[in-house]
Amino acid sequence: MGEAVKDGREEVIQAWYMDDSEEDQRLPHHKNPKEFISLDKLAELGVLSWRLDADNYETDEELKKIRESRGYSYMDFCEVCPEKLQNYEEKVKSFFEEHLHTDEEIRYCVAGSGYFDVRDRNEAWIRVWVKKGGMIVLPAGIYHRFTVDSDNYIKAMRLFVGEPVWTPYNRPHDHLPARKEYVDNFVNNAINTSA
Repeated sequence: MGEAVKDGREEVIQAWYMDDSEEDQRLPHHKNPKEFISLDKLAELGVLSWRLDADNYETDEELKKIRESRGYSYMDFCEVCPEKLQNYEEKVKSFFEEHLHTDEEIRYCVAGSGYFDVRDRNEAWIRVWVKKGGMIVLPAGIYHRFTVDSDNYIKAMRLFVGEPVWTPYNRPHDHLPARKEYVDNFVNNAINTSA
């Protein structure tokens, strides 16, 4: 009969549960068998996502609406690749340290691709692969980490509310108000509503 409507975001953002391998962090790290999760399930953890027109980000009305509605007044770009980032290997390792921020982390991939790993309610790692055209928002207080994939290249637009604050708090920092608020909104609330 009818065909299921495909979510266009899934062409530029995919998510799956990770294996426990210690192999190169830039590999996909799928479980066997693969265990994908929906972008709706990610949203239940507070991770928001959009598919945008990365070739026309300067004039993209959708991006403009998102920025206005969410108050993203500051924007810059970050290129992560051996040719553009000084001390590349060291930086990539530091991005992969599990941490949180006291503000949202907003990343819009305008070229290349990379992995954002987030914890689910049971502390399992979910790998979120963001490709050109994908934009994600990690909520304040969520433990996460980042790495490039095996292509070793991503160019991301970074968006902020007001002046940029990018202070990582490596785990454990459960005492921070942003972490407590995240746990109340996305962990405890989900447990209470499913009980």
